[in-house]
Amino acid sequence: STAVFLFLSKLRDVVCVSYRWRDSMYHALGYSSILVMQATMTFEHHDIQVAMATIKEALNTCQRFRKRNSMVGSLSSLISKQSNLQEEEMHAEICYAECLLQKATLTFIQVRTHLFTCLHSLLENANDEFFFLFSVFQDENMISFIKGGIKIRTSYQIYNHFCVFQMLSLLPQRILRLLEFIGFSGNRGFGLSQLRDGASSHSLRSILCALTLLFYHTYVSLILGTGEGNLVEAEALLEPYKHKYPKGSIILFYSARIAARARYEECISSQQEWKQIHHLCYWELMWTHSYQQDWKQAFHYADMLCRESRWSKAIYVYQKAAILSMMSEDEAKKTGEDVVELFRQVEGLKQRLAGKSIPMEKFAVRKSRRYKAANPVLLVIPALEMMYVWNLFTIVGKRADCTEALLVTIETAEEQLRNDPNPSEFHPDDSCLVQMLKGLCLKHLGRLLQAELCFTQVLSSESRIRYDHYLIPFTLYELGLLYKQQGDFSKATAFIQNAK
Repeated sequence: STAVFLFLSKLRDVVCVSYRWRDSMYHALGYSSILVMQATMTFEHHDIQVAMATIKEALNTCQRFRKRNSMVGSLSSLISKQSNLQEEEMHAEICYAECLLQKATLTFIQVRTHLFTCLHSLLENANDEFFFLFSVFQDENMISFIKGGIKIRTSYQIYNHFCVFQMLSLLPQRILRLLEFIGFSGNRGFGLSQLRDGASSHSLRSILCALTLLFYHTYVSLILGTGEGNLVEAEALLEPYKHKYPKGSIILFYSARIAARARYEECISSQQEWKQIHHLCYWELMWTHSYQQDWKQAFHYADMLCRESRWSKAIYVYQKAAILSMMSEDEAKKTGEDVVELFRQVEGLKQRLAGKSIPMEKFAVRKSRRYKAANPVLLVIPALEMMYVWNLFTIVGKRADCTEALLVTIETAEEQLRNDPNPSEFHPDDSCLVQMLKGLCLKHLGRLLQAELCFTQVLSSESRIRYDHYLIPFTLYELGLLYKQQGDFSKATAFIQNAK
């Protein structure tokens, strides 16, 4: 209980305590977990190297407590599924397996080439360890956290129903097919059910299961899914921890994700040790103010992210420039920033993760190239476009007042494009973007016939689009969702299939 409190509220203290007792396997695991979390938040090379070294130490610590078996004995126990492990040895197996997963996570962040070979090797090792655990004992309180997650399948097909972490099931089908080729697949429903079992228990890992589910409902399902995060379940998961750890920064952060601005500000003031948690709050506050078109405050938080966070400078600078584009000329001048210069910086800030370009950065770079010209053609409502790209209209669409206000802004842009005396080569793309966003607002406001007209106008202009080709599949998808809302499931299915 004390360790969890420190983890949620006083991160520096828990690091000191864990380091002091790192000869204990759980303290070693806890210490490595915190450093891995820090490395994934900062993406700093030094933090990654320190975390990797700590994981290796933790693996060695766990190894000392594991049961020493001969190869024949190990095969025999797997075949007969006999549990002859002592309690301490069971804990050691779990901690060892979790350290392997942490190592795989860091390798994914760190590696620049041969990604799938390295990741396959590391995750296969972790999978072997988890298969052994499932085969030997079934202490649900002990391993429910482990069971929530990716369903990893080896080439032998004998581990087909065991899970490590469930996020693979959310990846695009094209990526899943590639992962399945090397032996991985995902089962989201099973992973979530195992996480729920773990969260409902009273074990050491129950809060980790709860935090994983909270992340899924408040982020993953909104950004990668249809925006239908289960906030009722999220609130129920959070409720006991709000009373137990009222000043815990992570608890306050998830409370804010549900209850918004005041909680984010309270979360920022609750601790000063991990600035990365502040950055999460800045990100949320930036969008919260953007929903309300308070561009001055949104710009303030976008600027703070640019100055303080290293996650993705390209995205941060692009979003800062996009928000600046939404401000009046007088407001923009007061910031002291040049929107054209900001957009021109984006391409030089692009980075690679695991040897691959980040899709959202590639999008930002493509859009910002318009500003390379001596007399650039300005982007049209770029902040609202980014709001759509991050799937945030599914959130703001639940507020009719905010959606109406966004619709007014979109219709103003539509009028300006219509009255443009010298339309540029980007004019068809800009017009289609405006029509798609207009249709989206109308759909959320229940004006489905008008929304359908906007979407069909985009589709009829497909041959005129020169740059923003993503608009067509996304419009097909939105039109499919509209028909689903109307109850025309056959038509909805056809449009969504065409969007692929």
